[in-house]
Amino acid sequence: MDKIIFATGNEGKMKEVRMILEDLGLPVLSLKDAGITADVEENGTTFEENAQIKAKAIMEMTGALVLADDSGLEVDALDKEPGIYSARYMGHDTSYHIKNQNIIDRLEGKVGEERSARFVCAIAAAFPDGRVLITRGTMEGQIGYEEKGENGFGYDPIFYLPEYQCYSAELSLEEKNKLSHRGKALRLMKERLHESFNCQ
Repeated sequence: MDKIIFATGNEGKMKEVRMILEDLGLPVLSLKDAGITADVEENGTTFEENAQIKAKAIMEMTGALVLADDSGLEVDALDKEPGIYSARYMGHDTSYHIKNQNIIDRLEGKVGEERSARFVCAIAAAFPDGRVLITRGTMEGQIGYEEKGENGFGYDPIFYLPEYQCYSAELSLEEKNKLSHRGKALRLMKERLHESFNCQ
């Protein structure tokens, strides 16, 4: 194995991924780096299923070790919406400013724990020999009353962390890597990959 492909074209995400996986000793390529333009349909019913569908599809195309993630926001008062539909919520082309405001509006009148929410990330690793590893990480918090912060993307500006008294979009990249759902799932995956490499 001479490389890892991480199935995303999101450069913000790749920055986070490379920081955490750098000591695996293999280059970590994005889909763009690997010259792949495939659009894999994620039709699973859970974050884990979607991550596995994407990882396996790209692994079959490339013959490389492929990692893929599926992540999203679960808001308890909204029956865990937007969940696996987080990226497609209210339509692919709808701005996150509009999506975020919609969630805030739907929680009107709710306070404190009634606004509980979490970011979830599942990561799948598909090996050329057919093995699949899956890890999951979460970041617990609440939906804020407004958008705040310039860092991060997506739902970060409305995700409030009571323990740290700040929004996810106010964290530095280093802080976010330590606390985030993706950071937790990636570190777990790194451990599993280390074990897997050592067993070969």
